[in-house]
Amino acid sequence: MSYLVLARKSRPQTFAEVVGQKAVVRTLQNALAQQRVAQALIFSGVRGTGKTTLARIMAKALNCEQGPATEPCNLCRSCRDIADGASIDLQEVDGASNRGIQEIRELKEKIRFMPTSSRYKIIIIDEVHMLTTEAFNALLKTLEEPPDHVYFMFATTELHKVPVTILSRCQRYELKRLGHRELAAHFTRLAEQEGVRMEPAAVDMIVREAGGSVRDGLSLLDQIFSYCGQEVRAEEVVEVLGLVSHQLIADLGSALLNGDLGAVYVLLDQMYLHGTDIKRFSNDLLQWFRDLVVCKVSKHSGQFLEVTEDEQAALEQTAASYSLETISALFNLLLEGLEKVSVSQQPRLTLELTFIRAVQFRDVVPVAELISRFDRLLEGASPDLPAVSPTPLRQATAASPSPKPPPRSSSPPTAQAAVPARSTAASVSSSPQPPTGMTTREPLSPPEPDKTSPLPAAVATNPPPATPSDAANGQSSPSGATEPRTQVEEAQPPSPAPPKKKVRQHWEGFVQYVRERQRWIAAALQMAASVECNGKELIIHFDDSAECTMLKQRNNVKALTEFLLDFFQEELSVQFAVPGSNACAVDPANGLAPQHERRALANDPLVLTALDVFTGQVGDIRIGSGYRAHTTPTAPRTGEEAYPSVEE
Repeated sequence: MSYLVLARKSRPQTFAEVVGQKAVVRTLQNALAQQRVAQALIFSGVRGTGKTTLARIMAKALNCEQGPATEPCNLCRSCRDIADGASIDLQEVDGASNRGIQEIRELKEKIRFMPTSSRYKIIIIDEVHMLTTEAFNALLKTLEEPPDHVYFMFATTELHKVPVTILSRCQRYELKRLGHRELAAHFTRLAEQEGVRMEPAAVDMIVREAGGSVRDGLSLLDQIFSYCGQEVRAEEVVEVLGLVSHQLIADLGSALLNGDLGAVYVLLDQMYLHGTDIKRFSNDLLQWFRDLVVCKVSKHSGQFLEVTEDEQAALEQTAASYSLETISALFNLLLEGLEKVSVSQQPRLTLELTFIRAVQFRDVVPVAELISRFDRLLEGASPDLPAVSPTPLRQATAASPSPKPPPRSSSPPTAQAAVPARSTAASVSSSPQPPTGMTTREPLSPPEPDKTSPLPAAVATNPPPATPSDAANGQSSPSGATEPRTQVEEAQPPSPAPPKKKVRQHWEGFVQYVRERQRWIAAALQMAASVECNGKELIIHFDDSAECTMLKQRNNVKALTEFLLDFFQEELSVQFAVPGSNACAVDPANGLAPQHERRALANDPLVLTALDVFTGQVGDIRIGSGYRAHTTPTAPRTGEEAYPSVEE
């Protein structure tokens, strides 16, 4: 006789033998006792939870010669025929293979006849969601008004695919996944019946692999019994099923929390040597961190965990050693990284990179603690110390070379030396901030250029030349406040002068000033071919009308006018001119000529940085819509030639 697998051998034959579905069993038994059984039942739930089994037990209870009874006797002819699959009045239909309208029509013809040897005709359709729409439509009228001698019982794993018109005509019974302890007790009892002794850790692994499905767990038990014989150990279960040892997962998680990357690599190599599936390994690791979070936040973590008592104690001990922020941050990082492993062409490298990132981010400080530290730092800081130490302006220009400023002293500045710089912090800052409003118009100075950008010659003020001895010794001026005062003088607004001269001398500084506040307006101003100033009117010339389209909008003109007032301390109206317009002709003496524009572009901080990084030189500068090319290659700039003046 052929071997009967555990899934069939241990199939429940009565309601009392059904595992983990007490609510459904009680409802069905009460319906039988009160003779309130609906003529169409639908059982839904995940695979292996007993949907078809309950339908068969219900069929036996309805047709039992002692009933209908709350429990089938399994002794009468009807019960034995149904158990053996030989009953003529019980018809099981596979909805996956008999899903068309023709099969349903044939079924409707058969149910017209009275049962042969039983009390009722029972129709069980498995995987009913696989039926076609036409087949469902053919069943509607029959389900609504079936013959008195017919009962329909449906089973499905995807209830949402069944039409609502069918569901409304059926009583629904949803079967749940079995709990960890219920499955463990059931498998232990079956192992004892088979004469096999199993370690608790081995049973726990099988239950976790079953995922709440009795049938899946029984299939695994059959495989393990064949390998292990009369005694099943946890190590053998790991080897047979290709699992990852829970201890290895715990050691790996602890190594990640401790930042021990060397131990992580050792454990990862052990996992690869055992041939463990990476996806399974990733899921187990994420599950371990999930259990760790549960132990951290819940006082009754046992009801949320599917582990043994020893494993739960180890998890609680580990959770007590780390903050919730650290555990959750590492959990989230691993969740994002391990999702990429399953789709990566190099899964091991992706996994290693994820672990490296996890080790780097293991030290997480709560935000509240960071804010508290910052508040304490502010309270303990000296009120005389400036928030940001001033940065000396670049002094070198091509037109008027001047000695380099003395190097900074390595010792920190004293409070007395920092007072003058602090008193002028409103007008001088190493990192200008955008204006918050235009309500008060105090004199504003041009912003301090970036370390890599040149200062126009007209703006720079030559400081007193440093003596060679001072420069060699790295000493500053005799007074500690001299250097900050020099910077203040350099950053003062332009001295009173005719508007034409102001615009000509300080246009580059104005563009830099605008760049710090409205970057895109500064970019548009850089595309100007030239500028001129006629009294209180500033005319900006462009080669193409498209270059000044955005600037002509009312809000942008208003912003540009306010920038001009803040920078030049003069109220200037703005006009835009393009070739062919009625604007005044450009006076080369008053406006910026194309060569000055090219110099400005060549001295742009971004360009200078690119030249320094790539050790290159400017070969071509194009401005305006016509891209007037300046194709003469420029020689590498060194020393004072690196920063030509606008007036050169």
